[in-house]
Amino acid sequence: MSKGGEEDGASISDEELERFLRESESGAKEAPKEPSARARMVARRLREEPDRPTGWRTYELGGGPRGKQGRSGRRGKKIWYGTGLLVALVLLVLALNPAGVVGWFPGAEDEQPPNAEETAAPYAVNAQRPTLEEPFRGSPAHKWDDGLAGIRFPEARATGWMNKAQVDQALNRTRDFLSASSLDAAVLRGKRPEKAIALINPRQQDVQKLLKTGFRDPSRKNNPLLLFSRFDPAKVKLAGDVVKTRGRVTYEVGERGALEVTADVTYVYPVIPAEAGSDEVARTIVRRETVMSWDDPDKVVTRPGTFSVVSYKLDTTNGGCDIFNGYLNPRFGHEQASGNGSGPAVDPYDRSRPIDERIREAEGQGCGRATRT
Repeated sequence: MSKGGEEDGASISDEELERFLRESESGAKEAPKEPSARARMVARRLREEPDRPTGWRTYELGGGPRGKQGRSGRRGKKIWYGTGLLVALVLLVLALNPAGVVGWFPGAEDEQPPNAEETAAPYAVNAQRPTLEEPFRGSPAHKWDDGLAGIRFPEARATGWMNKAQVDQALNRTRDFLSASSLDAAVLRGKRPEKAIALINPRQQDVQKLLKTGFRDPSRKNNPLLLFSRFDPAKVKLAGDVVKTRGRVTYEVGERGALEVTADVTYVYPVIPAEAGSDEVARTIVRRETVMSWDDPDKVVTRPGTFSVVSYKLDTTNGGCDIFNGYLNPRFGHEQASGNGSGPAVDPYDRSRPIDERIREAEGQGCGRATRT
């Protein structure tokens, strides 16, 4: 390249050349014509400088861009060191609480599985005693939803012998059953759950036997608590009108093309002794899994609008282990402490494992020991 060529481009400053290069790369309408050889030389030098940043931006958590990094290599190293430290801290927090970190980012909740929060292990809480004004104080249930609001229901879609509208109707009746069997105030106070029973297939003989004998002569085998929550009104009163819940309903194709619906729900009942003037609050926790089959009437003898019970599983805490009188039997105060069983220690609020695992662990080991209620 001739010396005269270099002098012809010397009138263009480095800043102007940088602006020219940026505008040329971005396709600016007003970009000048190709500059002299000096411009091309400077452009090549800019590309070859290893310490010169090209558009790197730093961000604050929850904020927007703070601006381009400066030219100083020392400053660049500081920012890289800071970024590395920040990444290390985020990785540490992610390892300790992955669900919490995911929740920092917009839209993250929508990307999580629908039952991610519901099956997460419960957080630690202060051991505060419940009161009539705050019956859920000192337990994870304090942040759970009330009643049906705490139970996640799926969207309806055509499944098995049912079209979408029929599946939607079956899910609504499943919701009615959960309400009538485990949340209805009269049933919780000892009334017979007639509305819930009306939704069960009257042609299913084994379940009808449980319903006929369970309320009259309850036993381990014919235990109405397998399907319903009830307290003896002569001994126990509810502490308020709120029952906290957490759970989910799912469905799939069952036998003979039936719609098989599974409800896995934990109910937290705050109660007090029935004696007048008593204000000692205790909590009874019931986790119940019920599998219901909405059968094709062309293949199974059933009554329209009813389901057959495929299975039922029950896990109770402070409900009266090995007492089969048709009611939940909570203990209070020192009785609750002294009545803690000798079986495996369990956290009744922990829904991170299937109920089957809890039941298998407890088999042959007597009543479990609740870590908290």
